Order: sequence, then structure tokens, then C-alpha cells
Amino acid sequence: MRRVGTVVRTAGGLAIARGDAGDDPPRIGASIVDESLSTVGRVVDVFGPIDRPYVAITPGDGVGLADLLGEKLYAR
Repeated sequence: MRRVGTVVRTAGGLAIARGDAGDDPPRIGASIVDESLSTVGRVVDVFGPIDRPYVAITPGDGVGLADLLGEKLYAR
């Protein structure tokens, strides 16, 4: 498991996480979990600057976007 980043906003039904400096971004389609290892969604896009990219995550069933704001997320 590796850290993806922290959810900084929601847009168009997606959670947008800001990546951490020095970490490689996850692959598109990667499963995303929160700190309690509960699956929250999948990566649908990686964009922005190479050193700290943004990761667009589509939430899974029953996951509220508002609940993800400020959450630290990880790729499985």
C-alpha cells in the first residue's frame, strides 16, 4: 500500500486528491482505501504537475463525497 494524498475538493462526482511530493502517482484503475483500509473508490485520472499530481477518484457505492474531504487516501 502507498499513500495517494489528501482529498482537497470534489468536482463532477469525483474526489480530487493532491499527491505528496516525491511519491509516484497510482495507476488508473487502482483501488483506493482510507486509513481504516475501507475501499472508497478507484482512480480514474491523474493530472497536474509531475512533482505533486492530482488524482481523480470515483467513489464506490455508499461512499459520500463530502465525507472524503480532508481524508488521507492510499492505493492498494
